[in-house]
Amino acid sequence: MDQKALDLYNEYIHGDLPRRSFLRRLVGIAGGTAAASALLPLLEPNYAWGQQVPEDDPRLEAGYLEYEGAGGPVRGYSARPAGHEGPLPGILVIHENRGLNAHIEDIARRAALAGYLALAPDGLTYAGGAPQDQEAARDLFRQSDRGRITADVVAGVPYLAGRQDCTGMIGTVGFCYGGGVSLLCAARESATAASVCFYGSPLGAEDVARVSAPLMMHYAGNDERINQSIPSFRTLLDQHGIAYSLHMYPGTGHGFHNDSSAARYAPEAAALAWQRTMSFFGNYLA
Repeated sequence: MDQKALDLYNEYIHGDLPRRSFLRRLVGIAGGTAAASALLPLLEPNYAWGQQVPEDDPRLEAGYLEYEGAGGPVRGYSARPAGHEGPLPGILVIHENRGLNAHIEDIARRAALAGYLALAPDGLTYAGGAPQDQEAARDLFRQSDRGRITADVVAGVPYLAGRQDCTGMIGTVGFCYGGGVSLLCAARESATAASVCFYGSPLGAEDVARVSAPLMMHYAGNDERINQSIPSFRTLLDQHGIAYSLHMYPGTGHGFHNDSSAARYAPEAAALAWQRTMSFFGNYLA
């Protein structure tokens, strides 16, 4: 697919570009309405494509719950291995800039199948919950209190750590917006034992100085918006002696792990990044 189409979609989903303007520009890139209509389903999420673990998988116990956030209840999706006796390490799965959706819930189930108690919060709970329509979710996220969203999500770490069915060892993993918040958990929640970031924003100097857990970061080779900040971020991490690993996936774009978007998904890179993530958690959360 033309990189211009991918860049346009990223501009649309991460900014405030109206859908009508997005579609008009996509027609120009594709060379006509028919071609743009063929590209659109490949760009936008189709959650059926990205379902690796069925919602009713008998190997899991999964469902919705509420926990106490920064200023009220937060709705979340939880999954754990069915029939497991004894406590499990926890993984907080943090959504992109559109709140909790079926793709993030599927990732929580993948983590649960790997032997973890997984929780995927909806940071938009206080604003009424994440809409299914991605543009509406994007707009609601942008209009809502970002600090409140982040605080409610980060509160999932002590919630998990305090559960009787959890060992208290917590890992965090997030994507895009959630990637940055995952890093933030390593700086602001002492129960965080390891944090993984997929193409998320870096921490500021003050938070880097507070990081108390090892970090793993996955970045797309063709993601200038995010990657331009990597050199200065690495300098800060090195200055403070933070243990981290950073992986760059050449030829991939922002969102390469999101298998609900056929155009952005890079299967080999996504599989490798997830394998590395699970090995990282297996090392630090055991």
